[in-house]
Amino acid sequence: MSKNSNTTIQMIADFDGDINQLFKPVPDGDYPILFTRDLVVFPTVVSPILVGRKASVEVVRFLEQHKDAIFCIFCQKDPKTEHPTIDDVYPVGVFAKVIRSMDLPGEDENITVIAQSMERCRLTEIKKSKPYYVGSVVNAPEELPKENHPAKGHFPLLMQTLHETTRQYIINNDDIPNEMQSAFSGISNDTMFTNFVCFNIPIPVEDKMKLLETNDLENRVIELLKIENRELELFGLRQKIDRKTHQDLDEQQREYFLRQQMKNIKDELGSKEDNSDKAELLEKAKNIKWTEEQRKFFQKEIKKLDNLNLQSPDYNVQLTYLQTLIGLPWGKLTKDDLDLKRARRILDHDHYGMEKVKERILEYIAVLSLRHDLKSPILCLYGPPGVGKTSLGKSIARALGRKYVRMSLGGLHDEAEIRGHRRTYVGAMPGQIIKNIQKAGSVNPVFILDEIDKVTQNQNNGDPASALLEVLDPEQNSTFHDNYLDMDFDLSKVLFIATANDLNTIPRPLLDRMEVIEVSGYITEEKIEIAKRHLVPRELENTGLKDHEPKIKFTKAALEKIIESYTRESGVRQLEKQINKALRKLAYQQALNGTLETTTITPAHLEDLLGKPPFYRDIYQGNEYAGVVTGLAWTSVGGEILFIETSLSKGHGGKLTLTGNLGDVMKESAMIALQYVKAHVDALGIDYHIFENWNIHIHVPEGAVPKDGPSAGITIATSIASALTQRKVRKNTAMTGEITLRGKVLPVGGIKEKILAAKRAGITDIVMCQDNKKDIDEIPEQYRKGVTFHYVENVQDVWDFALTDEKVKNPVDLSIPQEIKKKE
Repeated sequence: MSKNSNTTIQMIADFDGDINQLFKPVPDGDYPILFTRDLVVFPTVVSPILVGRKASVEVVRFLEQHKDAIFCIFCQKDPKTEHPTIDDVYPVGVFAKVIRSMDLPGEDENITVIAQSMERCRLTEIKKSKPYYVGSVVNAPEELPKENHPAKGHFPLLMQTLHETTRQYIINNDDIPNEMQSAFSGISNDTMFTNFVCFNIPIPVEDKMKLLETNDLENRVIELLKIENRELELFGLRQKIDRKTHQDLDEQQREYFLRQQMKNIKDELGSKEDNSDKAELLEKAKNIKWTEEQRKFFQKEIKKLDNLNLQSPDYNVQLTYLQTLIGLPWGKLTKDDLDLKRARRILDHDHYGMEKVKERILEYIAVLSLRHDLKSPILCLYGPPGVGKTSLGKSIARALGRKYVRMSLGGLHDEAEIRGHRRTYVGAMPGQIIKNIQKAGSVNPVFILDEIDKVTQNQNNGDPASALLEVLDPEQNSTFHDNYLDMDFDLSKVLFIATANDLNTIPRPLLDRMEVIEVSGYITEEKIEIAKRHLVPRELENTGLKDHEPKIKFTKAALEKIIESYTRESGVRQLEKQINKALRKLAYQQALNGTLETTTITPAHLEDLLGKPPFYRDIYQGNEYAGVVTGLAWTSVGGEILFIETSLSKGHGGKLTLTGNLGDVMKESAMIALQYVKAHVDALGIDYHIFENWNIHIHVPEGAVPKDGPSAGITIATSIASALTQRKVRKNTAMTGEITLRGKVLPVGGIKEKILAAKRAGITDIVMCQDNKKDIDEIPEQYRKGVTFHYVENVQDVWDFALTDEKVKNPVDLSIPQEIKKKE
């Protein structure tokens, strides 16, 4: 029924019990006319009408200005007619009034009109068509049963039948919700009920017009019952067909045996049933590079089609399997582009930095050019999110001229996703490995196994990580066995590249099969270059500002401030979002004012575009205080400087207090440093009694940030020594290195990030282990410029360089009274 029937029922309820006002005689005359398409309106019905035709819109505008004006509604014979004449419309319609009208949003001038229909009318002539239709109309009232009419006696029975038939119609029609029964039961007036059912029942316009043109209400009810009974018979026929269809499916087994007998008879007579599917498969199989064993297996499987009924489900299952076999790229190789200079150019263009990964790919291309049957390496790129591990796969594929496919392993919990389902299961299909090989169309694509560290360790549906062992083992993947294919497939030519954020969650046997390459986070200088080369041009295009004149650009200082003060990450995802946010603000200014205040974004503009910076970095704080030494730390988002503070307070026992949210390893470093200082008091020129009369407190700001690791060993030792001697630490000096109980300085990691953090903080001298010199040599010269490195082998070397002979201002008097010494 009508999709607006609920609204209509509610409005009819307002008139229920006061039907006489809807049947007040309307005089003959000239009235505005609204022509409808595929909509027949009956008396006493409230109808929503969508108006879009220009003449119809003009009628509505006229009626909006004349609230109580009456107009007429007539239905067109052909809904495609744009300018109807009197011959194009049905002659019988209804008088109506507009209850409400609503303009619809959009470019077209469409209006929804809620109209309350009244008596019937008949159109005799169209007087004019502009600006809207006006016609001569005569009243054509309905003939209602009179109280003393002979038919009045059986009319209630007729209405009761209509109610029951309508209820059955709603129950059997799946397109009508059962809630409509309660809607119909809310209409108590017989005339309204009859006209409402006529209006809403989904039947052709011709049938509705036949009902509307019936003058006598009783005859209209009879015609309506005929239509409903006809529809009910059709529903019953459909149900009978459905039942017969199910019976036919049950008889399929019997039909199969009969067809088998027919086939045997045909075989005896020397005739074969034509099978176009089999012929097509055999034709495609001629061009496939199969081994003799694989071809025999295919011939065996295709013969099974001859024993299956074309209409049986088993036939389609077998056909799908054979089509999968045929669709795989057996022996199809894309030709590798072995131009090393081109490959290097592509890799450098798409990604800044990542020298180790690029070097490994170029080595593979170089060896491949010398030995063409080389097995592909299986690489695992691991590092923090957002550094470009996944996108690097696309660049490698482009550099090699190979196809690119990607499979996300995050949350994978079913072994069948890797190896496929056995064909005995309903809905069986090959695993994702074979599917992606089929998608690539070659046996040597670049295959990205994304997020391999997030494979679920689930034993309920098998172990997906164990299933990957065969895929990623160069000694096994030449005969990879997919359960669905049930035959070996060669994956040895595929260049598998796995990506991971954390190696600790990857099972050790799986990790052992991959060549692990670390993709470390970007330093600030690298992020600036990435932003200039890639992120800013991409976001200019995304925000529609690419062609703006003059060109919009970020200064280097602005990019550095965004990196340092608005992001905390190893990669560049948040940096890209911040650049996008700044450019969105500029796009808003451009759209609002038609011009931009500036096209060169400097640090001074960033607060207006991005708000207050949420982060800040420490800067060097001088050497005016004893016991304060600058250390260097590595974090997941780059290098940082940190301050080791040591203070002394009078007390017995020489208690050591550690604060600053320190981890176990860092606490142990502090204890080792203190023990070393106690063992070498003579070298520092201090009295050993000091440890019995002064407590030592070591603090590492910021207290809310967890800190751990051994690299602050020499920094803590120097901080304690400075506090006990009240000597200044050399200005603009920072240090990093682990210490042993003997005072030996050991190498630490994260050197590149630490150096750049020191440069940003204004450090000019860095003290570190002699063994870290090899790490310094690998860092490009532009990153080392302005910093002097001092290599040490023990703590004494550190003190010799870092501790000056100058005392701090207002030094603490740490001398031990003679009476205390005499007591001992």
